[in-house]
Amino acid sequence: MRTLAILAFLAYQSWAYAIEQPVEADKVFVHRQYNETHILHHGEDFSPRQKWALAHSAAKTFLKDWTLEQKVSLTTGVGWMGGRCVGNIASIADKGWDGLCLEDSPLGVRFADYVTAFPAGINVAATFDRRLMRRRGEAMGKEFRGKGVHVALGPAMNLARAPEGGRLWESFGGDPYLQGEAAYETIRGIQKEGVQACAKHYLNNEQERFRTTSSSNVDDRLTDNLHPDLVNGTWACENPKLLNDLLKRELGFEGYVMSDWSATHSTNSANQGLDMTMPGDVFFGSKTSYFGSSLVAAVNSGTMNSTRVDDMAQRIVAAWIYTGQNHHFPPVNFNAFDNNDPATNEHVDVQDDHYKLVREIGAASTVLLKNVNRTLPLKKPRSIALIGSDAGPPLRGPNGYNDRGGSDGTLAVGWGSGTTDFPYLISPLEAIQSRARKDRTSVSWWLLDFDTSGASSTAAHKEVAIVFVKSDSGEGYITVDGNEGDRNNLTAWSNGDALVQAVAAVNPNTVVVVHSVGPMTVDAWVDHPNVTAVVWAGLPGQESGNSLVDVLWGDVNPSGRLPYTIAKSPSDYSAHVVYTGGSNPNDVQIPYSEGLLLDYRWFAAHDIAPRYEFGFGLSYTTFKYSDIEVAKNYDGQFAEQAARWEQSKATGSEVGTSIAQWLHETAYEVKFKLKNSGSVEGWEVPQLYLHPPSSANSAPSILRGFDRVKISPGKTVEVSFPVSRYDLSIWDVVKQGWVKPSGTWRVSVGASSRDLKLHGTIL
Repeated sequence: MRTLAILAFLAYQSWAYAIEQPVEADKVFVHRQYNETHILHHGEDFSPRQKWALAHSAAKTFLKDWTLEQKVSLTTGVGWMGGRCVGNIASIADKGWDGLCLEDSPLGVRFADYVTAFPAGINVAATFDRRLMRRRGEAMGKEFRGKGVHVALGPAMNLARAPEGGRLWESFGGDPYLQGEAAYETIRGIQKEGVQACAKHYLNNEQERFRTTSSSNVDDRLTDNLHPDLVNGTWACENPKLLNDLLKRELGFEGYVMSDWSATHSTNSANQGLDMTMPGDVFFGSKTSYFGSSLVAAVNSGTMNSTRVDDMAQRIVAAWIYTGQNHHFPPVNFNAFDNNDPATNEHVDVQDDHYKLVREIGAASTVLLKNVNRTLPLKKPRSIALIGSDAGPPLRGPNGYNDRGGSDGTLAVGWGSGTTDFPYLISPLEAIQSRARKDRTSVSWWLLDFDTSGASSTAAHKEVAIVFVKSDSGEGYITVDGNEGDRNNLTAWSNGDALVQAVAAVNPNTVVVVHSVGPMTVDAWVDHPNVTAVVWAGLPGQESGNSLVDVLWGDVNPSGRLPYTIAKSPSDYSAHVVYTGGSNPNDVQIPYSEGLLLDYRWFAAHDIAPRYEFGFGLSYTTFKYSDIEVAKNYDGQFAEQAARWEQSKATGSEVGTSIAQWLHETAYEVKFKLKNSGSVEGWEVPQLYLHPPSSANSAPSILRGFDRVKISPGKTVEVSFPVSRYDLSIWDVVKQGWVKPSGTWRVSVGASSRDLKLHGTIL
């Protein structure tokens, strides 16, 4: 597999620096150092080396009497459906090893009952709120642990490069900084609960078509600045540059690297840096493996060094110890393949009160794109018409299609292995009726998408008409309405554009609500004078309708921001899914020719006006920015390294060079004042953009800071963003290191990637 092949367990010392649970083996302890009251940027607890060293030392002691075969068993899944989880590592009782349960998904525990269906990753990104990102990770971690899952297969963190990409809703949008911050907070949250987070997919995996055979062709600078690594014609699971050089040397990664399911292509992949193969068999049900007895034979024949197997096993056990799973971890209590088997599913309820968080994130991620004459919030309207199937409950129930691979009601998640079963799903129709009862509002609805005449009749003469449109996608093993995972186009599904036009033709107060997996074209109707408001709700999870009502009626002031750009035309984007090609390896080449110009960077570099830009979102109040100050932060602790950097000398080749503390510590601080100049309390999402000098040959604008700040009317707060040397560096492909480019960096602070309010410089 080329475009999906790698998943890496990330305790993630490149960003997540604290031990989330005690390490215990032979009286070796490493204690958690995370301060729950204070979430910092990447300078947080920048000392993972000692903690990992202790975990590895404990793992080495734990494995000292193990045979080759036993060590190899740690690296080899038991085979598809060989255990109760989607991935399983066998236990070895006499060694005190209970095995591992690995389970999807990035938004909740898949194939299990009595779990929460959280908002998708793309919605979490839209909050621009690190605290909500962290809390969602913690809640998911509790549920995975409660089900006995050792490794949560998430978060997903592939960039929204091609807007049609089927699984991009699982991740955190179109900017690498936002993607990294959201993944970091999610990982920290999951691992706080003692569950290993598996960040996926460690590769340029941004489309579903040909994902097992295509080659993503990426240059070296793009690799280090945007993407985890290049593929360039080599199977990712046996790419030494990808695994050994970048991940384990440059990033100093001390966890283990796991293949995606059936992505291993040879026993030699172990020599190239792969540590675990999943689900273990060559293909589902083959009863053979590239690891297992094949790996033992390779060592015995001399084609594989036994020390490499020692390293593989030690990495796996170190991660197990690092997260405290060697001490009182609950056993697996569900069966991913048979939820109705009383012998293997104990129906443990792990939901707690997580529905409250789901509702909060759903509202916080809702983006208000248009609001003419203060159409919203609604003020006890006498009558409302709800139009479109996306307003109502699915006809088959929320789990009527396997892995959510179908769409006949409201859209709350995409489809594929990145889903979970809904315990329930609150549709907009249900939630709005509940609110209408309190206000004595009359509610009518028309859910037949292709009967525009009926929609018009229902919407006419109502005080407000709310039209619901959607666009869905998912994993490539499921095809929905001709869409093989990736979307075939960026238009609304189910006759959505015609539905909006029909309603807007008869109702002068038409509100459009969009549930979408990603960017969708809206120019067919967004400028219609009767379309007075547009609400982008994304994929909000099980509390979908309630979250929407909170925003529509003003109980929550909208603060969501777009985590991607909505273009006026699909042709405006820098890249698209490759839809045609052969089925053999290397038949399909995916050129990443856009380089560093991803999403809003491309639009800025080519002076393309978007419909709605990255970071955009309206509020029911207004904010004023003022008094920017850029100050240098001098710390003598790293004077020598700082001096070399100031002279534009490249970072070295030592292990962990890209995560060195001196490179990531705060070098400058950007401060400014932010005032709520409106009449109601609200959240503002200030964003920091850096503008590199021309010598950097980089994107014209780069996100390097954001926050979500709650401010009362008339009040002013001071906001501060740290800027590190890493933020002010570029990857030099000749020197193979991070280098400070010559010239002046400009900085801007504003409300979106285009609405920049304040400006300063860094010399």
